[in-house]
Amino acid sequence: MSKQINVALIGNPNTGKTSAFNALTGLNQKVGNYPGITVEKKQGVCKLPRGVKAHIIDLPGTYSLNASSLDENVVIELLLNKNDKDFPDVAVVVSDVENLKRNLLLFTQIKDLEIPTILVINMADRMRYKGISLDIDYLEERLQTKIALVSTRKNEGIDHLKDLITNYKDISITPCLDTSEIDKDYFDNLRKAFPNQLIYKLWLVITQDVNFGKTDRKQIDAVADFKTKSKGDLKRLQQKEIIKRYQFINDVLKNGQTIDISQAKDLRARLDRVLTHKVWGYVIFFIILLAIFQAIYDWSSVPMDFIDNVFASLSEWTKDAMPKGAFTNLLAEGIIPGLGGIVIFIPQIAFLFLFISVLEESGYMSRVVFLMDRIMRRFGLSGKSVVPLISGTACAIPAIMATRNIESWKERLITILVTPFTTCSARLPVYLIIISLVIPEGRIFGLGYQALTLMLLYLLGFVTAISSAYILNKILKIKNKTFFVVEMPNYKLPLLKNVALTVVEKTKSFVFGAGKIILAISILLWVLASYGPGSEFKNAETIVKKEYASQNLSEAELQSKIASQKLEYSFIGLTGRAIEPAIRPLGYDWKIGIAIVSSFAAREVFVGTLATIYSVGSDEEETIKNRMAGEVNPILGGPLFTFASGVSLLLFYAFAMQCMSTLAVVKRETNSWKWPALQLIIMSGLAYVVALLAFQFLK
Repeated sequence: MSKQINVALIGNPNTGKTSAFNALTGLNQKVGNYPGITVEKKQGVCKLPRGVKAHIIDLPGTYSLNASSLDENVVIELLLNKNDKDFPDVAVVVSDVENLKRNLLLFTQIKDLEIPTILVINMADRMRYKGISLDIDYLEERLQTKIALVSTRKNEGIDHLKDLITNYKDISITPCLDTSEIDKDYFDNLRKAFPNQLIYKLWLVITQDVNFGKTDRKQIDAVADFKTKSKGDLKRLQQKEIIKRYQFINDVLKNGQTIDISQAKDLRARLDRVLTHKVWGYVIFFIILLAIFQAIYDWSSVPMDFIDNVFASLSEWTKDAMPKGAFTNLLAEGIIPGLGGIVIFIPQIAFLFLFISVLEESGYMSRVVFLMDRIMRRFGLSGKSVVPLISGTACAIPAIMATRNIESWKERLITILVTPFTTCSARLPVYLIIISLVIPEGRIFGLGYQALTLMLLYLLGFVTAISSAYILNKILKIKNKTFFVVEMPNYKLPLLKNVALTVVEKTKSFVFGAGKIILAISILLWVLASYGPGSEFKNAETIVKKEYASQNLSEAELQSKIASQKLEYSFIGLTGRAIEPAIRPLGYDWKIGIAIVSSFAAREVFVGTLATIYSVGSDEEETIKNRMAGEVNPILGGPLFTFASGVSLLLFYAFAMQCMSTLAVVKRETNSWKWPALQLIIMSGLAYVVALLAFQFLK
């Protein structure tokens, strides 16, 4: 039986911690949330020498153990609580070779907790380029640890790191320095009051809103012979602690690290002057967005057509190969078309995540955040609001969770309320199928009309979000003043493994998360579309044959008319016809109405719903797109999906909430039903009015 140990991966943001995590765990990882809070929890499994298995937790990035956000609190509370099932047997602190001085602050603090701590110096492949040399033996001796010099890009040093983790018991747990010297009397009294507790753990409990074991701040204050300090005194002592640690770090690096400035070849400053320029920065970002959306269309067209045809053929084959009956019809007309309606968009969603991952990995996304802060401040938001707004292009749910690092409640609330306007990947299937139906395939200046339309929808979502923020900033009378600070990581070539893992994990999460909902809704819709309550449904064959007796229809045409009659008078048909008067002014028929209602569970269900509805009773081997293109407007005649109705539908989904999961998260984050209710009413009302005006104007 193999032994399992807990390993905590800790480090400052942008030190390559995620790369180290991916190098250790590969695909053996999963993402969830810490119980009761919305901070992301990444964990994975790594096989070590001698049959040891490591359970690795990738903790949120933190600059120190002086917590200023919920993310950093998670790190501290885990390191303080030995009873936690994830409490680490060994801590691995990941540092960046170019920012070693700053990264070592966190390392020295964790050493004070007497946890075996390994120092990983990452991005070692840049040492020669930056003129950096390290005396590893000297650093290990002074820091009382073992060091792994790692390059995740070249996959160097990972095996050595695994060996160090396996032999973690050989690592000294002696602190690097004695920080209690900042106020000897105070800490001596603290030791006397709590002789069985680790002094640095007590210090963290006293100075911050964290607990460990059965000891908390109130108990410390209640000790009679222990003289407590004011908040101002504690803050000054914290500052003294940081100064003392940096004095030690400077002394260590004076002999352990050499930097030859003449060898350092730094393009970063020159690149930043262009990419964050007040004019060219925005132009370059706009060009990058154009290129991304054009590539999404051009690169994914072949696999999408292939998937569309495969599902159409599979549905037809199921009908031919399996015995006729309700189960066969359920498979061929419900489950297969429903799943086809989401699988067809895997190529485009994967490409979207690919480009976002490349931008993040290269360090460019941080420049975008910095660049957009200039705009955000004018609309009552901080630069930190840009992170959720950009994250919202993947999904609004984690984007809303990401607002936790915004200190101001007003800015955080506004960001939560406007983030759902950002075009998320769930809207992508709706946009793509409608754009392909109503927007021609021509090009202008080498850019396709369809790609430009998609980009305009993304820009519309972003402009609506910041415009709404401006209005909310005027309405919500909450005074606040905050400052925006963002770290600019070094530019680097994206690591292929990291990009691939991100694309696989994000796409898998999207497909399986949506797939469960779509499968359930597809089955329900098929049942509602295959059965009906009245004589018009039960006697559909007799009614149709009598009505078209004089027209000499072929057998295929006759069966199509019978299927249409049954669908119209099925449970779903009657429901759709009941809501049709409300949506007819928008250019929609009852089938689109059903798709809109069902897509409230998840926006991407819209296409799967239409795929299921259009497949019921059909024997023709047609793709989803062809079925939708062939739909006839029951009122005006001609195609149902025209330019006017298509634009109306695109605008409806650009503004409508249409996501019950997002509403649930907003309720949890604001601790009130007031804000999600307002979101639902205002966004749905805006969507209806804009879609109505668009159709009436364009028709």
